[in-house]
Amino acid sequence: MIDRKNLGLLILILVVSGVVAVLNPRFLSPVNLSNTANLIGLFGIFAIAQAFVIISGGIELSSGSVIALLGVIYVDLVGNDVLSPASATVLVLALGALIGALHGVLVARVGLQPFVVTLCGLLIYRGIARYYTEDATAGFAFGASFPGLEWLTTGRLLGVPNSLTALLVIAGLTGVLLHRSVYGRTLLATGRNPQAARYSGINTTLVLIIAYTLCAGLTAIAAIYLAMYTRSISPASHGNFYELYAIAAAVLGGCSLRGGEGSILGVVLGTVLLQVLQNLVNLLGIPSSLNFAVMGSVIILGVLADNWLLKRKGVSRPKA
Repeated sequence: MIDRKNLGLLILILVVSGVVAVLNPRFLSPVNLSNTANLIGLFGIFAIAQAFVIISGGIELSSGSVIALLGVIYVDLVGNDVLSPASATVLVLALGALIGALHGVLVARVGLQPFVVTLCGLLIYRGIARYYTEDATAGFAFGASFPGLEWLTTGRLLGVPNSLTALLVIAGLTGVLLHRSVYGRTLLATGRNPQAARYSGINTTLVLIIAYTLCAGLTAIAAIYLAMYTRSISPASHGNFYELYAIAAAVLGGCSLRGGEGSILGVVLGTVLLQVLQNLVNLLGIPSSLNFAVMGSVIILGVLADNWLLKRKGVSRPKA
């Protein structure tokens, strides 16, 4: 059942969409709606990934670099017939999970700050991606075709982009995990007050490692979809600032940067609103350079709203 916060976000999406449609009727054209739905699917997957870490009380700044690294690896393996698409997919997902597990261990067991760990990851994975391709663009050869893989990632079923379908499936599964499982309850408790969670018998170390592993694993799925969508990847720029899109969508969707609060439905709605705002910028001829200003404004407004709600509730969240 939708709560007040998500209902308000849904109403905001409808209002903004209505305004954009009035200002530029092209917003409702089938081509524009289809493209927007595709982008919602692509960006929504790693926004959900980011949400798990934010709910745990951390932050994941290396998402864009992970997408670049895993993207060039995937394109190289599939495009050069090193592995079959299925085998390459399994390998890339395993690498993503390994990256996430490493982050989780450094944060939860070694005790490093999430900001430091993932900021270093941002630099390391970007550097490895550039070294892997010798700073050249990685792409499929002219005329290369992978019908089954292309349909799954960039195709459409009944006019609905498969990327959006994948997002809805992932949102359903992660929604059950977060809101209907023991792990979800322990994750929310750990994010809200890790010290109290430990005193309650929760293995907070394991909870955090799983959160980071899920985050990077889902990001690996997004990396595959984005690689097939773009078909060529410049390791120096591919995925730049994607972590900001993910954080903005999560914050818009009600995830508190203090941890311990958030919903998968809210993150999906946050992604929708963010893409509608991006579409507004494009359709109204506003300089694309203002995209980052929009994202920055969204994040700060979300944090201010979170602070305001906490003051109204009189909530204090001690951190360990």
